[in-house]
Amino acid sequence: MDPFCHAKFSHSHKPFRESLYTPKCLRDRFCFLPQEVSGWPLPGQALQKGVGVPRFSHFKPQNLIGLFPPSLHSYVLTSLFLCLFSMPRQRLGQHFLADLDWREQIARAIRVSPHSLAPLVGGERSQKLPLSTAVTHCWIEMGAGHGEMTRHLLASDDPVTAIELDPSLAAGLRRLAKEFPQLTVVSGDILKTDLPALASGRRIRIYGNLPYYITSPILHHLFTHASLIDEMHFVIQTEVAARLAAAPGTRDYGYLSVVTQFYARPEIVFEIPREAFQPPPEVTSALVTLRLPGARAKLGLKDEARFLNFVKLSLSQKRKMLVNNLRSLAKPEKIRAALGSLNLRPDARAEQLTVAELAALHRLLEGS
Repeated sequence: MDPFCHAKFSHSHKPFRESLYTPKCLRDRFCFLPQEVSGWPLPGQALQKGVGVPRFSHFKPQNLIGLFPPSLHSYVLTSLFLCLFSMPRQRLGQHFLADLDWREQIARAIRVSPHSLAPLVGGERSQKLPLSTAVTHCWIEMGAGHGEMTRHLLASDDPVTAIELDPSLAAGLRRLAKEFPQLTVVSGDILKTDLPALASGRRIRIYGNLPYYITSPILHHLFTHASLIDEMHFVIQTEVAARLAAAPGTRDYGYLSVVTQFYARPEIVFEIPREAFQPPPEVTSALVTLRLPGARAKLGLKDEARFLNFVKLSLSQKRKMLVNNLRSLAKPEKIRAALGSLNLRPDARAEQLTVAELAALHRLLEGS
């Protein structure tokens, strides 16, 4: 018999969460416990200033243990420890994908679910062909967390490297690696990780639930290894996803859009609600897929770094005309002449130009 079936709950979920004097990290985790287990006061008491402020000292683990048979005590203590000390760290931007249905939808979208279907030429999907099982690729997962998506990636039978910055979470992933020999766990910063060494000669596929505050630096780091990567799938802030896939002339089109579309072909697959994460972020998220190569493959630029600096200068004040933004690079007459040769207006702004048009203008003005 489930001991919680007959446990008397002293307060409901909603009033307890709304207590003004309850630390959020505690009330989110223990609002489900009976009052005789938690040792916390009733909601009416908690709402009185200076009375009933929950503290760790109020918690009575011996009462929780008493609700279970001795054979389960070890499991309960382990769960209690994880509940107390495996809290998401705000400084790391941790928002774990807790919803099982959304995990499966992502797994299907990135083709690591048994229900996935292999894509055919032209974007159509086969109703008969399964995914290839040839070990020519490897998966690199960034910010693996508790392994919410790691098991899905392992189902592909490809080698998987899970990168996790949080040491406590990396320890849990190493326990998972004991069950799956093709899983390698790397505890460290993705920005300092040697991707070619992890790939060991295989083509790379990447999945990551990226912290919103560091999405752009991670993308720039990965683009330096673009020649090794076939595709990348990221759960990121919806606004950032819109910037990656933005078309010229739209509000979201900017430097990050050009750089992304230079290296990859971005696609917003679907949006994910805040409620799918624990803790819920303040913004909505989206799954975005980047398939490589992008426009870069057709442009054949000699000096890509120089081109990206040109793009940054062109978009430094994207509402201004290129004639003004590029004054340090060429005289206005030369800029207007170059724009005219490309059938562009003399008052054109960089935000109106495609990646290919920016590359053509770069060649005319800088000769590379």
